[in-house]
Amino acid sequence: MSPTVFIAVIGAALLHASWNALIKGGADKRVAMGAVMLGHVPLALIGVVMMPLPTVQSLPYLGAGILLHFGYQLFLMQSYRIGDLTQVYPIARGSAPLIVAGISVLFLGVHLAPIELLAVSLIGAGVLSLALVRRADGRRNGHAAAMALTTGCFIASYSLVDGLGARLAGTSLGFYSWLAIGNSILVVTYLSLTAPTALRDIATKGRRVFVIGGSASFIAYALVTWAFTQSPIALVTALREVSIIFALLIGVVFLKERIDLAKVFATMTTLLGVILLRFARG
Repeated sequence: MSPTVFIAVIGAALLHASWNALIKGGADKRVAMGAVMLGHVPLALIGVVMMPLPTVQSLPYLGAGILLHFGYQLFLMQSYRIGDLTQVYPIARGSAPLIVAGISVLFLGVHLAPIELLAVSLIGAGVLSLALVRRADGRRNGHAAAMALTTGCFIASYSLVDGLGARLAGTSLGFYSWLAIGNSILVVTYLSLTAPTALRDIATKGRRVFVIGGSASFIAYALVTWAFTQSPIALVTALREVSIIFALLIGVVFLKERIDLAKVFATMTTLLGVILLRFARG
């Protein structure tokens, strides 16, 4: 992985943790999530105008990516309704490389080297530890952990689909711009059917999240999509999970979430596994 790609993915990780914190900090999670997703549209329209159209071969991946991103957003939103950023985010992000590795071994016949098995084991231990982390009121929150793990399944799925699609498209930014617009249409449809007032609230209460969160989210994944075309997808997927550390710091410093040794240990264990997986696949 070149230094340019490495820096781009680290920057994307910071942006990703930041917009997740905006959603978690929002009083109405549907308004916050909707504002971020619709905030993609201004930059996506610029990408559509400036970039060539994706190739026909990439269209099935584009359609699948739109649906997978929408599913990811629904489960992430529900996770943040019931769980802390410092619990939900590490499980969702840290489980994705674990899921990719598991699918590769069980269904694709991929052989993992000892260091890769160690990395997978560390990630698994970190995820299981986070599932037992207590909420701010001292109670365990297994429901939030389960929702976050489901979110991780969507992350693993769309990472593979988007990476392959962007390579076939011949334009990573054009591919993601169309994906973002398609996703925004689904978000508008969903909010219209389930929470019509949320669309109106986005224009008033959600303006800051629309501008800041939407731009940060679009730029973050545009960088990741580009990185998918420059380096192995598994490498990029693993490296961007350094965002776990950014989320921990943001959750504690800005959202005033409870921090304890169990949460720190679980997060660091997950991150260590992700780092090992990154170097093992290098």
